[in-house]
Amino acid sequence: MEVRTENMGSAEKAGWLVNHSSEGEAIAMIIFAHGAGAPMDSGFMVAMAEQLALNRVHVIRFEFGYMHQRRLDGKRRPPPKAEKLLGEFREVVEAVSAMNSGMPLFIGGKSMGGRIASLLAADANWVESGVAGCFCAGYPFHPPGKPGRWRTDHFNELAMPVRIAQGTRDPFGRYEEVEHHLAERLLGSPSLTVSWLESGEHDFRPTKASGRDQDDLIASAAQDAATWMRTLND
Repeated sequence: MEVRTENMGSAEKAGWLVNHSSEGEAIAMIIFAHGAGAPMDSGFMVAMAEQLALNRVHVIRFEFGYMHQRRLDGKRRPPPKAEKLLGEFREVVEAVSAMNSGMPLFIGGKSMGGRIASLLAADANWVESGVAGCFCAGYPFHPPGKPGRWRTDHFNELAMPVRIAQGTRDPFGRYEEVEHHLAERLLGSPSLTVSWLESGEHDFRPTKASGRDQDDLIASAAQDAATWMRTLND
């Protein structure tokens, strides 16, 4: 199946990349943000967008302002504070919502992009926003090597369903520590679910011994996300 990719630079100063399936009507649309250090057209972002599109999910990728500036001048810079990123993400959601013809709309992203999306998902004002849920790929539960610095306080305030695809070896949150933390802190919140990718790390690269490769795990995560979106819409 062919997946068409278009640039919608006229609609957003940073430009949007759009993937839509050519087979049947899309079941949902997701605004998918990049991680802290890689742009919207990184290998992972391209692969995830293509796999979501193959599962009939329309994907819009955008870049936060600091990453767009890096594209222009080539200078690496850290992301700004979350408050600024939240504002930029909201602007994209508002613009997409204005052109959306009623398709179920989701937000999400890779690593930092997923974290920012989940912070929006914890905003009670978004209950009436028309956003149906949030999908995170490789959530940064804590900085690598610092399992005491959890980035999960807002999970108890989620105003919409959140689905996380996480590798069991992810240094930002391995299976054992995350399962223990969530069970202890969130008391089984039905708004948050985690789909575990066996032997995957932060970019979903598995061990050679697993007999799988990164493409397999990305495809599995995308299929799971699409099934989850479809279930919420039924």
